[in-house]
Amino acid sequence: MLNLPNILTLLRVVMIPVFVALFYYPTPRSNMIAAFVFVLAALTDLLDGYLARKLKQTTKFGAFLDPVADKIMVCTALVLIVEYYSVHGRDFITDFSFNLLISIPAIVIISREILVSALREWMAEIGKRAVVAVGKIGKWKTTIQMIAIAGLIWRHNNIMIYLATALLIVATVLTIWSMIVYLKAGISNMLEPIEPSKPAILRNK
Repeated sequence: MLNLPNILTLLRVVMIPVFVALFYYPTPRSNMIAAFVFVLAALTDLLDGYLARKLKQTTKFGAFLDPVADKIMVCTALVLIVEYYSVHGRDFITDFSFNLLISIPAIVIISREILVSALREWMAEIGKRAVVAVGKIGKWKTTIQMIAIAGLIWRHNNIMIYLATALLIVATVLTIWSMIVYLKAGISNMLEPIEPSKPAILRNK
């Protein structure tokens, strides 16, 4: 179970409280280091998947933990930046609730993660999980989203914050797009009548 890809995944989980602590640590460079830890954690996501396929070390434990670690990492980071910019949003644009440009995308992204996770679980129960596999749109969304979050954590200057916010909005658009793609892939199965022989758990859902 504890092969190299899974160790990297576990390391990503361990990094989450580290970048949370750095985010709140009151020193001039702590936010930069927090952003670095976040980026490093995001890179382990790419590396563990590549190594699992390259070394043929895919496991059920890794398949379970990898997406869970990703979602915890992203959702935690989004909660942190929503809190920060809700307090300090008017430091950047005095005549506009700047925090809305962070809060609304965060709500959309977290909601999408919940919806897609539920859809994948349901599709897995009926043996059609491959129908909602990650596509190119989802990968682009994840990449842009990670860059945006890292920039909003670092907040080196206003230019970085504005660019990161713009990327977060782009990631939100791709989030909605990919969510629609996933729903279209699964909706035909949702509309199918459940056969009497199917387990009761599926009929109740």
